[in-house]
Amino acid sequence: MADINRRFGFRHLRGAPTVHIRHYRRGKLAHDGVGLSFWYRPLTAVVSEVPVDDRELPLLFHARTADFQDVTVQLALTFRIEDPALAAQRIDFSVDPDTGRWRSDPLAQISGLLTENVQQYAVEVLTRTPLATALVDGVRAVRDRIRAGLAEEDTRLAQTGSAVVDVRVVAIRAEPEVEKALQTTAREKVQQEADRATFERRALAVERERAIGENELQNQIELARREEQLLAQRGANARRQAEEAAAANRIETEAQASREERLTQVKADGRRALGEAEAAGEAARLAAYRDLPEGVLTGLALKELAGNLPQIESLVLTPDLLAPLLTKLGVRS
Repeated sequence: MADINRRFGFRHLRGAPTVHIRHYRRGKLAHDGVGLSFWYRPLTAVVSEVPVDDRELPLLFHARTADFQDVTVQLALTFRIEDPALAAQRIDFSVDPDTGRWRSDPLAQISGLLTENVQQYAVEVLTRTPLATALVDGVRAVRDRIRAGLAEEDTRLAQTGSAVVDVRVVAIRAEPEVEKALQTTAREKVQQEADRATFERRALAVERERAIGENELQNQIELARREEQLLAQRGANARRQAEEAAAANRIETEAQASREERLTQVKADGRRALGEAEAAGEAARLAAYRDLPEGVLTGLALKELAGNLPQIESLVLTPDLLAPLLTKLGVRS
């Protein structure tokens, strides 16, 4: 609504940036545009105020689907007046020159026109669509049909200078009883899917447990086989070590025997050589004694005997001992 002030029988109108003002004075256009501010006489002026901003139109209506089910359609339209001059000519946007209020309700006429057209296009789509399809894909189908119909087929809206900026279908819902039944069916399907997923998960868990058990069994079998191989390898290693130890002992024994044999041979050779040397010495000594007189030999024998006898502190010679010796000495001398 325009802001109108009174001064001395005149009126001053101050518009807004979103309002298009058309001022006729005595049947001629005096002012035309948005954001105008001017003085005028109320008795000779005809003023029209056409809003050019975007307007929202929410709609809620019922329709019937192809399978005779009632649905509720909730949508919203955004429209604007693109040709204010044409709109002012086709619809009464005139305001009271004293108060600035509309003499009628022009926006209600545009809203009624849009409501009729939108319902017509929506019902046209839904009457050919089953309920299940309408609930799933009906939002997009209804929106596209309304946009195409308002842009291409509806000439009355263009003749009023208006245009639809956007169409938004919020929801298409069935009757509460039908919706509850559909929810029950869907809930049962979801439950079935959940049960199937649970069974599959359990089956998968059993299968995994079986695979794990088989894997553990295979691991035990492989471990037992490797333990058998390890025992066999240890036995082979023990036999090899025993054989190597026996061979080493045999070699050591043979070497020890060889060393002892050589040592015995050396000792025997040494003893034989020593015996031969002693024999040779004794033979030489006997050879030296062979040519000596008997008395000398007797003296040497006594000397040798005296050397081997224990120490004698005193010696007593009797005539019985000296007589034979003296006899022998006298005879030989």
